[in-house]
Amino acid sequence: MKNEILPSAVCRLPSTARFMHRALAEAQAAVEENEVPVGAVIVHQGRVIAEAHNQREQLRDPTAHAEIIAITQAAECLGSWRLENCTLYVTLEPCPMCAGAILQARIPVVVYGAADPKTGAVRSLFRLLEDERLNHTCEVVPGVLAEPCGAILTEFFKTQRRLGKK
Repeated sequence: MKNEILPSAVCRLPSTARFMHRALAEAQAAVEENEVPVGAVIVHQGRVIAEAHNQREQLRDPTAHAEIIAITQAAECLGSWRLENCTLYVTLEPCPMCAGAILQARIPVVVYGAADPKTGAVRSLFRLLEDERLNHTCEVVPGVLAEPCGAILTEFFKTQRRLGKK
C-alpha cells in the first residue's frame, strides 16, 4: 500500500519536528486542564494558522477533540472550509470522527505521533485517510516523535488511574 513508511519529503523537513513539538505543547496544555493530552497544529504555507488541544471535559462536548477544534480555527483563519495546502500535525493518530473531518476539510497531509491501537482510524484499525473509494485522500506521515507523544498519554492515564479517575 502507498505511504507505508514516512512518505515524501515531509518527514525529512526540520519544520516537521518543530511543528510536532508545538502540538506536544498543546498536549501539555491539555494535561494542565485535566483533559486527555492530545494536541494539534495546522500549518498553511509554512505558517501556523491553528493550534488546539482536547477540550471535551471543559466544553462538555464529545466532539471537542484537538483536531476538530484546530480545523474550525483554520477554516476561520482562511475564510474557507477547504483546507487545501495545509498540513495537520497531531500527537495521536486520529479517531474515525476526526479522520472524517480531515477528509471533509480536504487536508492533504496528516502527520501524527503516537499510534492509537484502540481507536486509530488512519493506520491502526482503519485506513480512512488513504481509502481511494472516498472523494479525497491524504498523504499520511506516521510516527513523528512517537515516543514523547505516547509518553504524555501514558503518564496522564497512569495518574488518572492512581487518582481513581477515568
